[in-house]
Amino acid sequence: MNNASDWINLFDGKTLKGWAALGDDAGWKVEDGCILCTVQGGQYLYTLDQFDDFVLEIDYKIEPNCNSGIFLRWRNLSDPVQTGIEIQVLDTHGKEPATVHCCGAIYDLVPPTRNVCSEAGGWNHHAITCNDNMLTVELNGEEIAVMDLDLWDTPEQNHDGTKNKFKTALKDFARYGHIGLQDHGGKVWYRNIRVKKL
Repeated sequence: MNNASDWINLFDGKTLKGWAALGDDAGWKVEDGCILCTVQGGQYLYTLDQFDDFVLEIDYKIEPNCNSGIFLRWRNLSDPVQTGIEIQVLDTHGKEPATVHCCGAIYDLVPPTRNVCSEAGGWNHHAITCNDNMLTVELNGEEIAVMDLDLWDTPEQNHDGTKNKFKTALKDFARYGHIGLQDHGGKVWYRNIRVKKL
């Protein structure tokens, strides 16, 4: 069983200490114990620290039609889309079948087994594990996506032969980097953000 001391809180619930913004830093603020972006459309917030193998726990809620994301091992701060792995945060409650663009997907790479996200306005809990080449995503207590980065050995192509947007094969991505939050449209609230190094 994990000890509480194993976990590192990334958000103190009051300030953005330990975080920095990419772009308009005035857009990110703390409201009612949550991180919130008030300027929607391509805004990013990232941890000053970098991590390699870890478990990330994070809670979030979104407004209807919100589009956001959680970035892992984001290496090049000037290019989050091509050097970070995104876990999709999107209003897709009840949508079936789930796709590589649904909530909880390893974006453009692995779809969730099903859409288990709460309805807009309800809280969700993620537990995301990065352990060398293995990436596992749990949402609301259910494992919904697993990826072996080593199987993605061709640029712009998924393991099953379908296309993706990444110009670099995922097996060649850096296995350490920043943890990031994205706001791509609509409001999203994040809280209870903590990480445990493996």
